[in-house]
Amino acid sequence: MSDPDVSLRILALRSTFSTIEAVLNPAALRADIASLSEQATQPDLWGDVENAQQITSALSHRQSELTQIEEVGARLADLDVLVEMANEEADDASAGEVLQELKELEAELSQMEIQTLLDGEFDASPAIITIRAGAGGVDAADFAEMLLRMYVRWAESHKFSARVLDTSYAEEAGIKSATIQVDGPYAFGTLSVEAGTHRLVRMSPFNSAGKRQTSFAAVEVVPLMEESTVIDIPEGDMRVDVFRSSGPGGQSVNTTDSAVRITHLPSGIVVSCQNEKSQIQNRAAALRVLKSRLLLVAKEEEAAKKKEIAGTITASWGDQMRSYVLAPYQMVKDLRSEYEVNNPSAVFDGDIDGFLQAGIRWRKST
Repeated sequence: MSDPDVSLRILALRSTFSTIEAVLNPAALRADIASLSEQATQPDLWGDVENAQQITSALSHRQSELTQIEEVGARLADLDVLVEMANEEADDASAGEVLQELKELEAELSQMEIQTLLDGEFDASPAIITIRAGAGGVDAADFAEMLLRMYVRWAESHKFSARVLDTSYAEEAGIKSATIQVDGPYAFGTLSVEAGTHRLVRMSPFNSAGKRQTSFAAVEVVPLMEESTVIDIPEGDMRVDVFRSSGPGGQSVNTTDSAVRITHLPSGIVVSCQNEKSQIQNRAAALRVLKSRLLLVAKEEEAAKKKEIAGTITASWGDQMRSYVLAPYQMVKDLRSEYEVNNPSAVFDGDIDGFLQAGIRWRKST
């Protein structure tokens, strides 16, 4: 196992890790964890549920970051021992073990390095993703549901929390729209590059002639603001409608009017929530998402960067940012970063880290 390429790869990994460690600052993370842990043990913590949730969420995020840094550091330290053992064994199995560990560490460090590029004001916040079916009829509604599943599976694979806040089902198949909340370290910063128009090309399963169909879906990503963020919405600026939650095909899944839709009259922004157990909980969740969107718009206007984070997305020809091609060949390509893969099935199953990393690097370079 005296391959000079292996030695160079190990040196490169350690150099990258040193840079990441300096930026993420484990000492500062430990101090934050100690402070948050002390707050989390206060007997009156859950007297204020919202504040308690913020503290426990922040504590979980910091612990996750520190654990990752410490585990990767330990694995890097063990590499020399692993190489030495491979040299002693001098067999293919031992050499393969070293190469596999190198490959896994390179992937993990690449992902950690991306985190150091996420220095925007809201990058550490949870993300609110809204998916809307665009041009393409039933195929577009089906495509929107495929994207919803893709983001949920991605979140699950990273042990992030993914809550579906609202779903509007299409009549024949798929969804008209859906809103999900993804909560994990740097969720918004990571997922913000997904905003835009996504295009699907395939042999339509809804077309009896089996013709190739192009359909579109729009993805909007905004940060979920902290409860402490102050933004007042006059009652006269909102119209609140209540209705019964429904499932696919209009089948009732709730016998009370617990779902809530809030329309912000000045801006026309509409937010719905139907997945909580009570009308009060749905109203609170919808209001928080509405405030997040309004505050983001205000920030963008102040900075003269309106639409930079969550702009107008038409979900039709001419403005797509990513293409998913299932026929006549297999490919998913991001049209901004030029990153592409030839395994759409894996992508729709949540394997989008390569696109996220390429998108973040592309954005940083522009």
